[in-house]
Amino acid sequence: MAALGLVLLLSGCSTLSPALRPGDGLPAQAYVATTFFPQEIHHCGPAALATVLGASGVDTTPEALAPQVYLPGREGSLQLELVAAARGTGRIAYVLEPVLEHALREVAAGRPVLVLQNLGLSWYPRWHYAVLIGYDLEARSVTLHSGTERDYVTALATFDRTWARAGRWALLVLPPEQLPATARELPYVGAAAALERTAPDDAELAYRAALQRWPASLAALLGLGNARYAQGNLTGAEQAYAAAVAAHPESAAAHNNHAHVLARLGRKAEALQAARRAVELGGDTLPVARRTLQELE
Repeated sequence: MAALGLVLLLSGCSTLSPALRPGDGLPAQAYVATTFFPQEIHHCGPAALATVLGASGVDTTPEALAPQVYLPGREGSLQLELVAAARGTGRIAYVLEPVLEHALREVAAGRPVLVLQNLGLSWYPRWHYAVLIGYDLEARSVTLHSGTERDYVTALATFDRTWARAGRWALLVLPPEQLPATARELPYVGAAAALERTAPDDAELAYRAALQRWPASLAALLGLGNARYAQGNLTGAEQAYAAAVAAHPESAAAHNNHAHVLARLGRKAEALQAARRAVELGGDTLPVARRTLQELE
């Protein structure tokens, strides 16, 4: 059924993405068995979100999600609401790069992918959310949970055209301890950061997962310190910030955060040294570093 999408990139292009062939770790076929929720009118957003949340281990239904994501005045759901609702369950909501191969690689890794399609025209859109659950490169087809149809098979080229007309927007929903197969460092850490305020324990799991793949990631080390600090784990936060300083000695933000938690731990001499170093390094964080130093002095 139709749904409203907040689309930043609309395209009338009907050209298929570069030809995909098995290889480089991409199997010829893949299929993910998931719960199917037939959607009510205009409720493809809640139905698709319930499907991917269920695959990530969250027990929910379209009816439970509709008040959070369905906008009656628009007769549909916006992408921002879907992302926010997924994060509200403590899950990582990771927007994939608009590349067909990335969506297929996630399916091959056993993850269903929520996709936005324009089943109309670029100038007369008909927005629709579906869940990509399978593909067959030899048959040039994909399998979707779409509308009232379970395991709907359509041509790969047809899917790619309708997906392209909606900006190739795709959402992956995962438990915080799991990384997307196609994850990139900064977008993933940004998705983890969105959990810090409401679910810092889940954010910590996500940062730790990120550090398994990118051990020296400054953003992940700082995020890990922030998440631990939010949980009241000052010793753990200090360890994370110290690791950030060791890996990135020229990072003013790392020194500043380290100074802050050292002060909370009563280690004032070390805190002053870290704060002074943050001010010396300057950069965009200089005003914050100066305030930290003034407070300590």
